[in-house]
Amino acid sequence: MASNRKLGKRTDQRVQLVYSQASALLWNGVIETTLERAKEVRKIAEKMITIAIRTYKDTVNVTKMKLNLNDEKVPVEFVNDGPKKLAARRRLLAMVQNIPERHVPKERNSDYKVRTKDIKFPVIEKLFRVYAPKYDLRAEEKNSGGGYTRIIRIGNRRGDDATMVLLQLV
Repeated sequence: MASNRKLGKRTDQRVQLVYSQASALLWNGVIETTLERAKEVRKIAEKMITIAIRTYKDTVNVTKMKLNLNDEKVPVEFVNDGPKKLAARRRLLAMVQNIPERHVPKERNSDYKVRTKDIKFPVIEKLFRVYAPKYDLRAEEKNSGGGYTRIIRIGNRRGDDATMVLLQLV
């Protein structure tokens, strides 16, 4: 038995499909797809979340002195990523598709540029800032990696009778 499903596609197409759907799942929280694709996407998405969780606590609080308007030195605290987190971020960059931020309705172009100036890869930032803290306790409770997604069957597709599902983050 093969370790992965072929999904009726060539290897390069299949890999691109699975990684792009995993990125869409992490960005939106839920996707609608076929059962076979959902099972493959689940593997990749849970591995990505596990990487983020394992490096979640690898941050260092740094205090530096900075000059204020009156030329007085004031301590400023900021969080600096550790080397493990940098390596994890680079591993995730190799897997994640870049999904750009969308414009908010009635948002001017300059407001959008200011809002998204610092975020180059929003999916990775969402992994580290939202999902890692959220699923950290879940990973400790279960004492294993995984279990962050759920598959809900919604019926069969009309054209080819494929089983359609909602794949969502728990």
